[in-house]
Amino acid sequence: MLWLKAFHIIAIVCWFAGIFYLPRLFVYHAMTEDEQTQNTLAIMERKLYRFITPFMVLTIAFGVAMILQSPDYYLHAKWLGLKLLFVIALVAYHFYCGVLVKRFANRQNLRGHVFYRWFNEAPVLALFAIVLLAVLKPF
Repeated sequence: MLWLKAFHIIAIVCWFAGIFYLPRLFVYHAMTEDEQTQNTLAIMERKLYRFITPFMVLTIAFGVAMILQSPDYYLHAKWLGLKLLFVIALVAYHFYCGVLVKRFANRQNLRGHVFYRWFNEAPVLALFAIVLLAVLKPF
């Protein structure tokens, strides 16, 4: 069980590193009008998204594996249900980032840099909620 937890945490750290940085690239991309810089940022965004997506999958896989190790405990833990809602929201955020990567690559961005600065804060809030629920196990 501890190996699963360790690999779960490693996958989370890798996923979050990217999910924090990708929207920051969107900020820079939305701010620049230089075509070469836009091309470079589009490549960086695409590569980063491809890099972090497997870590999202591994995070979920190791989490499910931990639940299956002790289903009686986890399936009755109210804190886990709330944590999973945040995880589902984060997965949706991840896939929306994929949509944005494609929009930027196709020069179809619809928003300014201020939007992306605020958009960049959502995973921070999710991280706080997820870690606090997993560590404190309220309810």
